[in-house]
Amino acid sequence: MNDIGSLVVHMLDETTKTSVRLFAPELVLSGTIVVMLLCRILPVVWRVPTQWIALLGAFSAFGLALCQFSQLMPPDPTTPPILHPTPIFTGLLMFDQFGTFFRMLLSLFLILTITLTVLTGIPDREDAPDFYTLLLGATIGLMIMASANHLLMLFLGVEMTSVPSYAMVGFLKGRKQSSEAALKYVVYGAGAAGVMLYGISLLAGLTGTGSMPEMAERLAMIVGQGAGIGDPTVRTIVLASLMVMVGLAFKLSVFPFHFWCPDAFEGAAAEVAGFLSVASKAGAFALLVRFGLAFSGHSKEVSSIAFALGIGLGVLGAATATFGNLSAYGQSNMKRLLAYSTIAHAGYMLMSVSALMVLRFSKHANPEAVAEANAASLSCIEGLIYYLFVYLFMNLGAFAIVALIRNQIFSEELDDYNGLGTQCPVLCFGMTICVFSLIGLPPMGGFFAKFAIFYSVFKATSVHWVMWFVLGAGAINTVFSLFYYIRILKAMYVKPRPEGARKVNYDLMPVGLFVLMICLPVLGLGLFPARFTETFNHVASVLLTGR
Repeated sequence: MNDIGSLVVHMLDETTKTSVRLFAPELVLSGTIVVMLLCRILPVVWRVPTQWIALLGAFSAFGLALCQFSQLMPPDPTTPPILHPTPIFTGLLMFDQFGTFFRMLLSLFLILTITLTVLTGIPDREDAPDFYTLLLGATIGLMIMASANHLLMLFLGVEMTSVPSYAMVGFLKGRKQSSEAALKYVVYGAGAAGVMLYGISLLAGLTGTGSMPEMAERLAMIVGQGAGIGDPTVRTIVLASLMVMVGLAFKLSVFPFHFWCPDAFEGAAAEVAGFLSVASKAGAFALLVRFGLAFSGHSKEVSSIAFALGIGLGVLGAATATFGNLSAYGQSNMKRLLAYSTIAHAGYMLMSVSALMVLRFSKHANPEAVAEANAASLSCIEGLIYYLFVYLFMNLGAFAIVALIRNQIFSEELDDYNGLGTQCPVLCFGMTICVFSLIGLPPMGGFFAKFAIFYSVFKATSVHWVMWFVLGAGAINTVFSLFYYIRILKAMYVKPRPEGARKVNYDLMPVGLFVLMICLPVLGLGLFPARFTETFNHVASVLLTGR
């Protein structure tokens, strides 16, 4: 009895209270899930539409994350911040500007996704509690991924996101294609999770810790002076790191771990495909950056391992962008075309992570070179954050328009989009903004996002010649993508509407307003990129300086 009492006292100490308070957005979403699960039991709760409960929880989580972010970053530079970066739950998670920004971003995306489902009517009232429970559960997992500070939380976050995603892909009951896509996703996901878990166990076994900040110090002690790839310990570290990255590459749909993506997107509802295309990218890239920087230390041998991994990620990013863009050419289904587009954009963003690791872990001859490399590393993270922020709006906008048009013409085939420009001008205008941004044309936000990525890679070319190949692949792929994206606009504006085709008729309120609310920020981010630069720069600097 005394042991139980002492355990309770220990759990209620000041450190735990602080951790729980800083974990508030995730706790709010967890409480919302409990309320929605009670919908089927309590008649009083059942009368309230589930989507409004989910929206209330999402807005509350966003408000808490925004409040925490403002306390970490006061608007006035002369005012000291109320909150400071700190490990929580005994170092399992990291509370800082970087993680809080992604929690805020994911909460905003959750609000937009739920709003879209309200407008499209998927799910219906009967299935709504189950669907929104899965949606919020996956978002909690993504928030944990963005704040992970320990290998255990790395795996937990990935699996908390993956398991609800499997169910959401197969949520359209009675559709063979949807069930088949979910089964493929589950099988491939289980294999990737097993490989990742084995890599985590190797790293934890070698270092004797799961804490990512401590990992580099332990690895520096283990790896001998002057040890190369011929050393068994070094080979094990490289193998373990690659295994962990396999799990993250699967979530990012990076080539050659992309095989689940086109089938899952085509089989799932467009609303679910939009969620998977954006949210999983945000959480997984935040986690990949944290894991990559975990190799930071004073050991040249450990830095050389991270440098080699960075070069490998660059080549993988170039291959992913090329494969995604070339495969999109022959697609006739809109969701499948956008799935390969998602793969290509994962490749672009992976180039930024590659440049970060190459610059961060390269050998520098003098302090001036070190300072220059640190500034370039900062621009890599800043460019990635900007890209993800723009990507949220332009990709969700594209999938939202596909879902809204589907409800009218009952088709997601590109040929059925012929002549829609005259029937639904607001939807087609929104799709035009999203497509131009996905290509990377000025003055859309996608142009400046790609420019930031390519600038980071250009900085890394001074360190290793392979980055010239990565930069060239990125530029060529931007030209490649122009041709298949233009097919969408050609169908909408150039080709005539067939005789007897179903008409699309949407009122400006609320559907048109929602589309403009998502798509116009893409244009705003392109016209006024400087307004966000200072914030993104500060968010990025936290990872490199810890302050």
